[in-house]
Amino acid sequence: MKINIIGMPLYYGCDRNGAQHGPDRLRENGLIDIAKNNGHEVYDMGNIYIPNIPIEDKYKDHPKVKYLNPVADASTNLANNVYCSLMGHGFPFVIGGDHSLGAGSIAGASKYFNDLAVIWIDAHGDINTDETTPSGNAHGMPLAASMNVGHSRFTNIYFHGQKVKPENVHIIGVREIDDGELDLIKRLDLNFYTMDTVREMGLKNLLQKIISDIRAAKVDGVHLSFDIDVLDASLVPGTGTPVNNGFSMEEAKEILAAFLKEKFVTSMDFVEFNPLIDHEDERTLKNCLDLLNHIFKTMAN
Repeated sequence: MKINIIGMPLYYGCDRNGAQHGPDRLRENGLIDIAKNNGHEVYDMGNIYIPNIPIEDKYKDHPKVKYLNPVADASTNLANNVYCSLMGHGFPFVIGGDHSLGAGSIAGASKYFNDLAVIWIDAHGDINTDETTPSGNAHGMPLAASMNVGHSRFTNIYFHGQKVKPENVHIIGVREIDDGELDLIKRLDLNFYTMDTVREMGLKNLLQKIISDIRAAKVDGVHLSFDIDVLDASLVPGTGTPVNNGFSMEEAKEILAAFLKEKFVTSMDFVEFNPLIDHEDERTLKNCLDLLNHIFKTMAN
């Protein structure tokens, strides 16, 4: 497979220094070779340019949302890179950086495909808006923006309006959810599977249901967005918002393999690795590299 690696060294969406080093840290530890050794044709497209914004200017563009315009501008550039990758018949693989980048990658995929589905694997819903956010962090808003809910700077990234229909969004593994997000889940009747739901249904049953739903929707593209904080906090100390009672490494691999083996995933994010807060044993780095090897191996089969 022709894979285009796109780095997004962004931390403005999580407002915690370090996530911007994720893409290069993974490159330095063999990311490109891992993909090549699994038989792929790999092109490293470099990093999206992120301007240096002084901390005192974080609320310059909005009284509540931090770094509004820098996040939106960087996401627009990312969207164009994803779109160009798809136009060149490549597989855009976006390495973060924080999860606010999801609005950009989804926008780029949405411009290319007529009807996109999104699989969002995350400990958080990321469906807040400028009106509901308790933190002001943009990484809690990209999925809402992709469904055309939220501030216009985010909902109109790359092109105006909705990028993905709510019925084609599948959210898996959530363990922390805000009141405003719960309201949106009810209003849009989202396919929303908390960790409790996963345990009640059984992981295999849930994966089969989501795959069946995506097949039945007859979409022509699927974007898979993987936040490493969906793993249990003990496995990923080097992420900005770790949460207990998450997936094991084996379960994460099962989830990724189930979707990738279907051959309907057309683009992907891998986000929220922060090497500055990883343990001395580099546990998060090692687990990320293990997952990436698993992803590229599965994609090659």
